[in-house]
Amino acid sequence: MSTVVTRAPAIRVRGMRKSFGELDVLRGVDLEVAAGTIHALLGSNGAGKTTLVRILATLVPADGGTASVQGHDVAAAPGRVRESISLTGQFTAVDEVLTGRENLVLVARLRHVADPDAVAEDMLARFSLTDAGGRRAGEYSGGMRRRLDIAMSLVGDPPVIFLDEPTTGLDPQGRAEVWRTVQQLADGGTTVLLTTQYLEEAEQLADRISILHQGRIIQTGTLAELKRLMPSATVEYVEKQPTLEEVFLALVGSTGGTDDAARPATAEGNLR
Repeated sequence: MSTVVTRAPAIRVRGMRKSFGELDVLRGVDLEVAAGTIHALLGSNGAGKTTLVRILATLVPADGGTASVQGHDVAAAPGRVRESISLTGQFTAVDEVLTGRENLVLVARLRHVADPDAVAEDMLARFSLTDAGGRRAGEYSGGMRRRLDIAMSLVGDPPVIFLDEPTTGLDPQGRAEVWRTVQQLADGGTTVLLTTQYLEEAEQLADRISILHQGRIIQTGTLAELKRLMPSATVEYVEKQPTLEEVFLALVGSTGGTDDAARPATAEGNLR
């Protein structure tokens, strides 16, 4: 998790409401996200997570309530908000015909960033994609495409990034790659609002967690604070067995490489 620094909230939502026809999706959402932190927004399908993110990103209007990002009102100053944010959705915006480098150069030119080529090289290095920069993005693994997608969203150094279920469809290695990337963002001072259905993702990354249920935030706190809401646990001594994900990553290597020296000789040796 990132080091929490006390500053004015980067994101502030008050009484946010949104309906689609007869369906009330958001029913008075209140939310604050501290600057330079990772804030996880948990909720089941249909809870309203993506709708809230789309409102904050100025993609759809709210029916009521107020919201600000970096001090800019989402409804009154959408242009200033868009200058301050980047959004990475559930599906990558990568052009698979272009190389990784060409994707980054294209985005840098669209955002009128000085020296697009230098920006592309810097992003490739920052996200450990330099060696793959000359390959078509369609040849990348899922985790690499997602890292490239996040790199593209960070061209221009927006202070706030919305990650809407960024690890959907990724294998354990790809999720681990994205987790490292998200942690690096917060370590560098970027504010991250992360929506996810994976509880382990929130446990691993989030400084604070909000639970969105039936259109409302029903609880917010650190992981430790949320755990204290439950009854005291009964202490039992049991033998801890490795999870299937731990076994998988130990056998294939956390980076998915093929270097035999980086893998255990046999599954039996690893599982003892």
